[in-house]
Amino acid sequence: MTSGTTPPRLLDTQLLIWMAFAPEELPATLIPDLKDRQQRFFVSVVSLWEVAIKRSLNRPDFQFDTAALRQHLQREGFEELPIQAEHCLAVQNLPWHHRDPFDRLLIAQAQEERIQLLSCDQPLSEYGACVTLLKR
Repeated sequence: MTSGTTPPRLLDTQLLIWMAFAPEELPATLIPDLKDRQQRFFVSVVSLWEVAIKRSLNRPDFQFDTAALRQHLQREGFEELPIQAEHCLAVQNLPWHHRDPFDRLLIAQAQEERIQLLSCDQPLSEYGACVTLLKR
């Protein structure tokens, strides 16, 4: 999946939500890259699935329309990263630095596809070089 000089990047679910619904929450260092149309960004189907599940549970912190989120990301040029069997199989080999199943699958995808996962979630940095931790 990689091409060009800057590796493709995958935003975690929280960053995607901020981008679509609360851009003022985004880390300032990420904004220029998001505006640069030469940068390649992915949205994982995992994130759409997470938002849909949490929305269906009527969680007050997930009152986002999943279809609207997807449309916004498509308009912004994000490529969808599907869930492959290899991604699921890779989860079983991950250390338990983080227990959230959605984040674990995002980590597996980043490792398997050799792309950078961007996140503000400190525990994810325990997974090493495939994670870029952003400061808010």
